[in-house]
Amino acid sequence: MKPREKTPQLELSLINNTNWSLKKQEAEKYTLILFYRGYHCPVCRKQLEEVTDNISRLIERGIHVIGISMDSEEKAKKSGKEWNIAELPIGYGLTKEQAKEWGLYLSKGINEKEPELFSEPGMFLIKADQSLYFSSVQTMPFTRPKIDDVIQAVDYIENNDYPARGEA
Repeated sequence: MKPREKTPQLELSLINNTNWSLKKQEAEKYTLILFYRGYHCPVCRKQLEEVTDNISRLIERGIHVIGISMDSEEKAKKSGKEWNIAELPIGYGLTKEQAKEWGLYLSKGINEKEPELFSEPGMFLIKADQSLYFSSVQTMPFTRPKIDDVIQAVDYIENNDYPARGEA
């Protein structure tokens, strides 16, 4: 998947018993998808809570945001209940095939806390026309882009009409 190209379609159930579809997003400017490892991941919790703390700043910039994992409904709802992410839509049940379609790395669980298979983190900023603006895909839970850096980048992009890069 290259910047400026259409992203794959994605439809998932949310922990609030509704459904989410990328093609039905009516974000003013962008949709920010945060693929996270799952309930077992403390780094994911920290990231999603940080995003939730900044949700109004994202909304002010015309950005819809969602967190998505391969977790089961039960585990995803547990994250929603135990983590401070009440304002953040949380999708669950991402399949192995969908994860691969988005270019996510997959890992096998290495202890009893981890699921048998899960995706590693990925962050995708998608324009309103569903073209990819930027992505950051990780092979490990560490060194993810900070949401404040993403917000500052979006401000720069918008103020300078900066095009997506990496398409060549």
